[in-house]
Amino acid sequence: MKKAKKIKQDLIISISGLRGIVGENLTFSAAADFACAFGTFLKKSKGKNKLSIAIGTDGRATGDMIKSAVAAGLCSVGANVTDLGIVTTPTIGIMTSQLGCDGGMVITASHNPIEYNGIKLLTSKGMAPPAAMAEKIKAVFSKGDFSFVPYADCGKIIINHGGDTIHIKKVLSRISRGQIASKKFRVALDSVNGAGARPTKRLLSIFGCRVTAINDTLSGRFAHKPEPLAENLTHLCDTVKKIKANIGFAQDPDGDRLAIVDENGRCIGEEYTLALAAKYVFGHRKGTAATNLSTSRMIDDIAEEAGCKVIRTAVGEVHVAQAMIKNNCIIGGEGNGGVIDLQVGPIRDSLVAIAYILQLCAETGKKISQLADEIPAYEMTKKKFDADKKQAAKIITQAKKTFKKAKVDESDGCRFDFNNGWIHLRASNTEPVIRLIAEFKKGAKSKTYLDKITAAIRKATG
Repeated sequence: MKKAKKIKQDLIISISGLRGIVGENLTFSAAADFACAFGTFLKKSKGKNKLSIAIGTDGRATGDMIKSAVAAGLCSVGANVTDLGIVTTPTIGIMTSQLGCDGGMVITASHNPIEYNGIKLLTSKGMAPPAAMAEKIKAVFSKGDFSFVPYADCGKIIINHGGDTIHIKKVLSRISRGQIASKKFRVALDSVNGAGARPTKRLLSIFGCRVTAINDTLSGRFAHKPEPLAENLTHLCDTVKKIKANIGFAQDPDGDRLAIVDENGRCIGEEYTLALAAKYVFGHRKGTAATNLSTSRMIDDIAEEAGCKVIRTAVGEVHVAQAMIKNNCIIGGEGNGGVIDLQVGPIRDSLVAIAYILQLCAETGKKISQLADEIPAYEMTKKKFDADKKQAAKIITQAKKTFKKAKVDESDGCRFDFNNGWIHLRASNTEPVIRLIAEFKKGAKSKTYLDKITAAIRKATG
């Protein structure tokens, strides 16, 4: 064992992997060391001297630099690397499993601003690692003891650009292509110049859709803030109205999340993505869904109407995916626009979401606005406040004092349930903030609750 130089910068390292600001705390050496740590851990845990790891990027300008570092780190500990190029996160998950790789590494910072990049880890099953595994990898990285190999045993890099084809084939197996094609939907697509543009345009073309794509160039730059929220999608909304589209889709840079704009140019948002996908699935078969504590009650209403049920988990797709596998769930995901179908892959997938929503529109003959309006109405608030881990703990303590009569769930941060709604507070795993998610029935006096929780946050943080 050779001891690597210790990384002094503070990076965000969590169950989600590693993220940081390129040039400040996320450097070439930090990325290479993280890859060395992953390879070292896998060699020891699997008892193998030679590994195979799939890697890919989300299209950020810094992707090539980070990918080069990751590939170098993996090769230096004896792992062969399959470079999938610029592809979506779910594509890398699918290919990791399809190719029989020992793991995967996704160079992405998801919805974080352009100055960020990161590395998301995947198990051999193509899903995020469980918390215990993530902590062990983090410990190897922090200690810096990596199992480097001599020159003759260094890994090799193989280029594989077949990810899109395999991913799309899996998605097509889940729906009726002909039924969607018969509708000749006009679709507006905003991929924020990310990895989702190429495969999504291809999928929509197979569906016979007439596609107007904006922000579909792999320029390495985002055309707007990358998170697919209403305030960032004004161009897409205008495009939908201008071309008289039936629907608008917005992806995040790595293509695992999807937001929806209806035919009137109204951004109905990310929460409806899972709800509408579940409506399609529950309309075809009975079963169980899984989602996290911060996801809208809309999916519960849809499940109840269909005679199905919903399991709630901690926030994070790994928790949802694990619950889906354990309970043989037929659909799952998160309220951030992430839909999971285990038959495609145990990871959030915007292509699956698009296919299910177009299939629902085709089968029902209804406009997307009608389908959305049929779901019981709630009002959701999502905010985030600057707070480190200690400040987040103080905020939750203060909130408990504020909402003494609420039903409390502390399995992930703290969720407060009331008769007419709920509030969930949790520290982010990827940035130094505390997230507030609240949902109340339309017409409920939610402002009273939100004013109280905001006051509690201010009191705790000064």
